[in-house]
Amino acid sequence: MRHLSLLDRWLSAADAGLRTVCAPPSGCTASPADEGDPPAAHDTCLLAEERALSGALMRVNHVGEVCAQALYQSQALVTSNAALRAHFLHAAEEEMDHLAWTHARIQDLGTHVSWLNPLWYGGAFALGCLMGMQGDARSLGFVVETERQVEAHLQSHLDRLPENDAASRRVVSRMEADERRHADEALKAGGAPLAFPLPALMRMAARIMTTVAHRL
Repeated sequence: MRHLSLLDRWLSAADAGLRTVCAPPSGCTASPADEGDPPAAHDTCLLAEERALSGALMRVNHVGEVCAQALYQSQALVTSNAALRAHFLHAAEEEMDHLAWTHARIQDLGTHVSWLNPLWYGGAFALGCLMGMQGDARSLGFVVETERQVEAHLQSHLDRLPENDAASRRVVSRMEADERRHADEALKAGGAPLAFPLPALMRMAARIMTTVAHRL
């Protein structure tokens, strides 16, 4: 692998940020939404209020994936551990599938991504840099805590999504399994538990973000 200078890494991170916020995402894995029923039949049975609820929830999930890209890219940027950098970038590649899946569902449901995505990305990138500068163990611990909270958040969406929105439910279920695996991998790689009150503050910030993104 070619050695990248710090400038190279900053330019790569900037490119990833622009693509996340400005370009249509492209994943490597087919969306779970396309399993089962023909794609054209996904949403014909949804009432208007059900379509609106699913669209809002998928917009929130899309924001979460925008933030995931920012967190992994920033943590990869600041670590001096080449193996850990590769770990973060690989996780970001896997999360890109989630970004593409949620974006596609938003389009299918006839709504829009969050208008505040540049703000969400910038805030998450700054937070990832801050946690990455605390050392690799704490940076990985932050991933563990983040993914555990996201896992719980996705489970709450499965409880709220309309029962007949099978396409969105398949997407969220697959995402939940992937987030659980990412948390387990970060823990195995040496993630250290975060001290109080940081997990509580993370939950508070996530609650604000999800409330705003549900509407905007």
